[in-house]
Amino acid sequence: MRFFLNLAFLFLIGSVSGWCIEVLFRRFISSANPERKWINPGFCTGPYLPLYGCGLCLMYLIAGLEKYNLIANPFWNKMLLFLTMAVCMTLIEYIAGIISLKAGKVRLWDYTNEWGNIQGIICPKFSLIWAALGAVYYFLIHPHILEAIHWLTQNLAYSFVIGMFFGIFVIDVANSVQLTAKLKRFAEENNVVVRYEALKEGIRLHYEKTKRKYNFFRPFHSEKPLSEHLKDMMNSLEQRRRNQM
Repeated sequence: MRFFLNLAFLFLIGSVSGWCIEVLFRRFISSANPERKWINPGFCTGPYLPLYGCGLCLMYLIAGLEKYNLIANPFWNKMLLFLTMAVCMTLIEYIAGIISLKAGKVRLWDYTNEWGNIQGIICPKFSLIWAALGAVYYFLIHPHILEAIHWLTQNLAYSFVIGMFFGIFVIDVANSVQLTAKLKRFAEENNVVVRYEALKEGIRLHYEKTKRKYNFFRPFHSEKPLSEHLKDMMNSLEQRRRNQM
């Protein structure tokens, strides 16, 4: 029971921290956001990304394998751990991407323009980034994670915060699944794949054109029907294809 509580705690930390990383990355670094707007990333509405939560849990478990000395040489043993982290994170990213693409007809992110990409879901560039994050985690974060888990074991009364988080998270996921169901129906009726981030961008631009305040934490909220935003997104993508020809 304590083991699963620890993982739930790590999932909370990873999901929230990952959301913060993505918000800053998209605001200041990502080439997909040349206007440098603040973007609420991910599948859910709230400030958390489940992919990073699962990733932190995996990195914690993989880092714990070091004590078994899988390779005698300490240097190469660490390299193996980082490689394993990168492979596992890439695998999680691929599974999440392929499920949303095949089951929901929704593309949550798009690496189509990245070299060596596979189905626009994973690519070598971001696998290397996952490996680098694994190294950062191992050297800078893992010791603090161990301290945080030790603190939790000594203060189990605070575990109610984890329960509150998962209560809100489950409700958020349920709402997001309902939205995805609507997007899937539209995608099947029009034989297209809905690009999640492009749809968000279209709604944000609609707010800017109408000079109304855009709600950062409600990126799909609009007085205009969602179906019309989807049609606008299709027309915009089609126009971009024509301009590239």
